Amino acid sequence: MPVFTPIPHEQFVADVLAIAAALHADRQWKPDFIIGIGRGGLAPAVYLSHATGMSMLSVDHSSQVHDFADAPLERLAARTRAGERLLFLDDINDSGATIAKLRAKLAAAGADMAGIRFATLLDNIVSSQRVEYRAREIDRTVTKDWFVFPWEAVAPAASIAADAAEVPQRIA
Repeated sequence: MPVFTPIPHEQFVADVLAIAAALHADRQWKPDFIIGIGRGGLAPAVYLSHATGMSMLSVDHSSQVHDFADAPLERLAARTRAGERLLFLDDINDSGATIAKLRAKLAAAGADMAGIRFATLLDNIVSSQRVEYRAREIDRTVTKDWFVFPWEAVAPAASIAADAAEVPQRIA
């Protein structure tokens, strides 16, 4: 049985502000847009957009619907070739699968990868992918909790349990 760990709204806001502070402190790289990765990165991207005053766009990766997942990545890749910088934001870098897929699709679309960075609220230090900005780190070899972010907390408990059951290796 997984351990469900709710992330209180106050912690979520603190995490967003930590990423905003890291972006502010980085004098070498500033994004032109924050890209919320659907589903889990959309709410954090809205908050980060407000915290930084930066514009936000979105990619609905979780939908797996070409017009909302892959097609926007192709358009975003073109923007990087024109010199724009994009910060992709997700709730958690767990296995690294989402970030790896996005990086591969952006590269295949000809993106200038120097113009792309990733941020997450939670960053698994043993993930296959690294992010440039994070609010907090976890180690999945130690922490097996299934984190329930504020926007997920409104889902029925059975739905949250079903989501966790889809990736048992992360919580076992």
